[in-house]
Amino acid sequence: MWLFVGLGNPGREYAKNRHNIGFMAADEIVRRHRFSDWRVDRKLLGAVSEGQIGSEKVLALKPLTFMNLSGDSVGAVARFYKIPVENICVLHDELDLPAGKIRVKKGGGHGGHNGLKSIDQHCTKEYWRVRLGIGHPGDKTLVTPYVLGDFAKSETWVEPLLDAVADAAGDLLTGSEVAFMNRIALQLPVAK
Repeated sequence: MWLFVGLGNPGREYAKNRHNIGFMAADEIVRRHRFSDWRVDRKLLGAVSEGQIGSEKVLALKPLTFMNLSGDSVGAVARFYKIPVENICVLHDELDLPAGKIRVKKGGGHGGHNGLKSIDQHCTKEYWRVRLGIGHPGDKTLVTPYVLGDFAKSETWVEPLLDAVADAAGDLLTGSEVAFMNRIALQLPVAK
């Protein structure tokens, strides 16, 4: 079994925040691949949905612990379902990537991301990370209001990126980050 984790903060007031692009990506994977409806599991501290991509059984998770404690939920789910860390894929916002860009890697540091820092404490660092670029506001004093701000209507790259991630998700299950990145690159509009 695989676990796709979308990172974000629970609650309607955060739903369209840049920090919640991981939740948005998980929602699109669930929708695209016709997973079960999301259900809240209080023991697992998150909303879960089950489905299949290709021949692989996949569980999607949106931790409901708030970003800084995401590892509490991810760790609980991984232990309960006996999912090995190398079968965990975390989708999260990334300030240090230009808006609409994406990077994938297995393992590595948290780069100051509190959600990843929490997951590292519960699951080690050898999980897959799908870094979804949201851009940087330019000054570190503007970071908090920027990430907790909603996407602007002019940020038309968001939907195509989420659609491409959901479409290419199966490539991650085969361990081919190159195929995943190539499929996404073919689907996204060329930047001008």
